Amino acid sequence: MFSKLFKKTPKTPQLIYAPISGEILSIEEVPDPVFSQKMMGEGMAIVPIDGNVSSPVAGKVVQIAPTKHAIGIVADDGTEILIHVGLETVALNGEGFDVKVNVGDSITVGQLLLTYHLQHIKEHAKSDMLIMVITNSQTNTTKYEMPLDKVARMGETVVIKVTNT
Repeated sequence: MFSKLFKKTPKTPQLIYAPISGEILSIEEVPDPVFSQKMMGEGMAIVPIDGNVSSPVAGKVVQIAPTKHAIGIVADDGTEILIHVGLETVALNGEGFDVKVNVGDSITVGQLLLTYHLQHIKEHAKSDMLIMVITNSQTNTTKYEMPLDKVARMGETVVIKVTNT
């Protein structure tokens, strides 16, 4: 009798959508050990087809790198996400990037966060891939599933499913 009263209701998973369109790669394929060895957390990467980056979740902007190449977000469920454009793009000092949001802004899935000149990144950075990392993935008991899609459509393709256990 009491088991029905105290039965746990499964939590709705947090779906994280592709912040950019392109080819999906595993985090292990990123040619930088900080990312590929998951030192910053679980995640994935996308080889982009354009330079439009949108919010992968509903939440709040908590950080924008002074060099405009990275944005930190906290999803409404508390998942902390870092979106990092390219490798060694910090050296560009913001050149080629145009941030469309501010720290403290509430954001929705698919909302444009930043644009950048993809060709400029290809020519002046080590890599043009976009890396997305869940920075608090090592401090909780959450399950992360990476769907098997190989092609991402910005704001439409679920690239990470977060389930609290």
